Amino acid sequence: MSAAVCIVGIGIHPFGRTPGLSGLEQGVYAVRAALGDAGVDWADIQFAYGGSDAAGNPDSMVSHLGLTGVQFINVRNGCATGGSALFSAQMAIRSGEFELGLALGFDKHPRGAFNALPAEYNLPEWYGAAGYMVTTQFFAAKIMRYMHLHGISCRTLGLVAEKAFANGAHAPHAWRREPVALDAILDAPMVSDPFTKFMFCSPGEGAVALVLASERKARELGATPIRLAAATMRTRPPGSFEVFAPSIATGGGTATATRLASAAAFESAGIGPDDIAVAQLQDTEAGAEIMHMAENGFCADGEQEAWLADGRTRIDGTLPINTDGGCLACGEPIGASGLRQVYENVVQLRGAGGGRQVPGTPRTAYSHVYGAPGVSAVTILQK
Repeated sequence: MSAAVCIVGIGIHPFGRTPGLSGLEQGVYAVRAALGDAGVDWADIQFAYGGSDAAGNPDSMVSHLGLTGVQFINVRNGCATGGSALFSAQMAIRSGEFELGLALGFDKHPRGAFNALPAEYNLPEWYGAAGYMVTTQFFAAKIMRYMHLHGISCRTLGLVAEKAFANGAHAPHAWRREPVALDAILDAPMVSDPFTKFMFCSPGEGAVALVLASERKARELGATPIRLAAATMRTRPPGSFEVFAPSIATGGGTATATRLASAAAFESAGIGPDDIAVAQLQDTEAGAEIMHMAENGFCADGEQEAWLADGRTRIDGTLPINTDGGCLACGEPIGASGLRQVYENVVQLRGAGGGRQVPGTPRTAYSHVYGAPGVSAVTILQK
């Protein structure tokens, strides 16, 4: 029987722009905060998995933290980098090989859109020359199709963004911390139809670190642990329409990397979508949150229109989603983004969310991160 895994410490460097501080230095900040939260020293850490897309090799942070000879493995897996680091770290403890380790991620992206290269995704150069690597266009085309098929309105896209900025106002680590009125969101300049500028997240900076421990070690530390009930990862199945897909199959199934990872996570945890009290879902843009609500099993395709209109995904709703504002309010430093979701869920389960705290202090929390060209990671936490 595999060992149980607990999160005993969390640390975050605020997201946004931090001139004069490298992404790696932000990572060091988060690690030290997580170690302090767990009440352990760097020398106690037996292993680490760290992710970064554009800010250097995570293992080089040992120059700042201490040359202890610790096993440190670098992870890079698109926007799912942070989730991949956590998935790898929890396996090291479940195997019984280690009892105390770190999952961490950081990034520092330049201003502007991500510069994805066709060759990195097994695509020909003409694909990029034709403009198909521009993710804003892909996301817009994908949600246009989804809206047509399932009756989703532009107003619902706006409600997602409005909620995100309202929640982010209460999150000290968020980049965008001012509410934005629905009309301002809908009337803002169009970037890629149907998305206005407030409906996209921005590449940014930030870092997150989580200290993981076996259940025995957590008791030894005297911590009140948050149990990692499930951690899954899946790549895209045949026929799924994912980022940088050159085409969409007609007459194909509805399976996606997210549906596969979600189903596996619920099976592993032995619970279902109705048992989740708070969720963080990948919201690279407003449409992603809407589609991922269905792909993760929380509603049927098309039901999002009523969910958003009724406020069911707000802090006081039946299923609060992206309680810290998600990527829309926090921005997306690729290496840290998926771990930010887990950080936020731990905060919620601890009852430490302040103005964004879900009422009643939830006992279950769900996170989902998605990355190109079709990778999803899901975690379920229980208190």
